[in-house]
Amino acid sequence: MLNTLVTGPEDGPKLLIAHGLYGSARNWGVLARPLSDRFRVTSVDMRNHGDSPWCDRHGYEEMAGDLAEVAEGRTHVMGHSMGGKAAMALALTRPETVDRLIVADMAPVAYDHDQTRYIDAMRAVDLSRVTRRSEAAAQLADIEPGIAAFLLQSLDIANKRWKLNLDVLEAEMPRILGWPDLDGTFEGPTLFLSGADSPYVQRAHRDAIKALFPKAHFARIPGAGHWLHADKPAETEAAIRAFLTA
Repeated sequence: MLNTLVTGPEDGPKLLIAHGLYGSARNWGVLARPLSDRFRVTSVDMRNHGDSPWCDRHGYEEMAGDLAEVAEGRTHVMGHSMGGKAAMALALTRPETVDRLIVADMAPVAYDHDQTRYIDAMRAVDLSRVTRRSEAAAQLADIEPGIAAFLLQSLDIANKRWKLNLDVLEAEMPRILGWPDLDGTFEGPTLFLSGADSPYVQRAHRDAIKALFPKAHFARIPGAGHWLHADKPAETEAAIRAFLTA
C-alpha cells in the first residue's frame, strides 16, 4: 500500500492526488491544504518515491493498480506529470473508480525529455559529507536551482539516503517517459490543466486526448510552467476547485 497524507472532512467528497517523477505527497501540500476545507484529500507517495514501498516495476499499469488500492471506491483523481499518466491509466483501466479526472500538464503520449541526468546528479552527491540541505544543494550547483530544490525535498539527511529508488527509476525510464497501449475510453468529466509556458501539452496532442477522454476540457494557467502548482498555486487551486464543484 502506498504511503498517504490525508486531510479534510471525513464526509467530504474524496480527492486523490498523484505527484510527478522525483516528487512526493508533500509537494502538493500547497494545494491539498486549502482544498481540504471541502474535500477529503488523499495525497500519495508513488511507488519508489517517498515513504512508499520500493518495487522492481514502475510502469503505468502498476501505478494505476496502486492508486486503485488507495482509492477504495469512487473518487475524484488528480495527477501531475508522471502522476497524470498514472491517473489517466487508472481512469482507462478502472473507470468505475474515477468520478472527475484532472490531468496536470501531461498528455497520453511518449516524451523524449532527458530525465536521467537528474538521477546522475543525485548519485554524484557525496552524502557522507552532507549534514544539512545546503551542503547537498552546493553539490547540485549544475542543476537548475528550482529543480535542485525540488529534488532535495527527497533527501533524507539523517539516514544519508535519497528517498527515491534511483536504480529502478533509471531502469524503467523508457516506460515512465512512454505511454502504454491501453484499450477503452474514460467517459467521465476530464480537465487537462496545463501551464501556459509549458511544452508538455500541445495542440497536436488533442486528437490523442479526445480519443481516450471524449469529455476532455482544456485550460491553461498564464505565467505557469510544468510545475504549475508551484508557479501559480492560487490560480491552479481556483481552476481545480471550479472544475470539481461545477
